[in-house]
Amino acid sequence: MAINKKTNGWWTPARVALTIVVFGMLAAFGISSCSSGDERRTNPAAPPSTVSNGTRPAAPRSAAPVTTLPANVTQAELKALTGDPIKLGSYSGKVLLVNLWATWCGPCRLETPELVKLHKEFRSQGVEMVGLSTEDFESSKDSVRDFVRNYNIDYRIGWSGNDVAATLMQGRDAIPQSFVISRDGRVVKRFVGFNPSETPDLIRAALEEALNAKTTSD
Repeated sequence: MAINKKTNGWWTPARVALTIVVFGMLAAFGISSCSSGDERRTNPAAPPSTVSNGTRPAAPRSAAPVTTLPANVTQAELKALTGDPIKLGSYSGKVLLVNLWATWCGPCRLETPELVKLHKEFRSQGVEMVGLSTEDFESSKDSVRDFVRNYNIDYRIGWSGNDVAATLMQGRDAIPQSFVISRDGRVVKRFVGFNPSETPDLIRAALEEALNAKTTSD
């Protein structure tokens, strides 16, 4: 009996509270971002990641940070959900937010409504947004179309393709990723993952910084 009382008494209120906090933190970190490997674990039949043709990218530590969008990104003609192909270079002279995402990514689903709100808030100031799915174009057309309709997305949506996604991610294949680009093509801020209590305000601040920044020709 003494042994049973000692065992049952281990779960004190303080220990129960600590356990809840720890699991809550683990859950929060778990939904902050996804990787290309997550898709294959969730859906074994899913096509290889469009980031690297199924090969996990190298660790990002040795990659130099992207400070401006390179030519292979700005000049690429990317498939769009509707209308003409998306060409990021056509947004030169405007503040642009580029978001890499996927329909199967939980954190992307959490982030999308916030991006819709930010687009409504800033589009009158000339801010443009482009969402680029990292999924395979042929196999994800229907799911991307449904996603756009369900989340009432009013900014342009397309597919990143292998080369553009790999260049922007630089080996760090976590999504969502967002890039706030200034009018002269400078990457003002890069965001990897999504924290609902922090990321929207940080993106808002980055957009304001980009809007207020002087271009190199000023």
